[in-house]
Amino acid sequence: MTTMNGFGDLPLMLTPEETAQLLRKSRKAVYLMADRGQIPGAVKIGRSLRFCRDDLIRWLDESRAPSLKE
Repeated sequence: MTTMNGFGDLPLMLTPEETAQLLRKSRKAVYLMADRGQIPGAVKIGRSLRFCRDDLIRWLDESRAPSLKE
């Protein structure tokens, strides 16, 4: 697994609010992205929506653009 880069203190399963903070999006945007299948790690637990922290961190790492200095 990749390093958490300071995200290891986050809970394993994030609420939509926590996910929105991590992605710097609104809560509504997170729900829309989850409905469209654009965010990995979305899990329905009863009527609640949660996001797997590790899946989100991995997705962010993989989708990061390479530095122009490299």
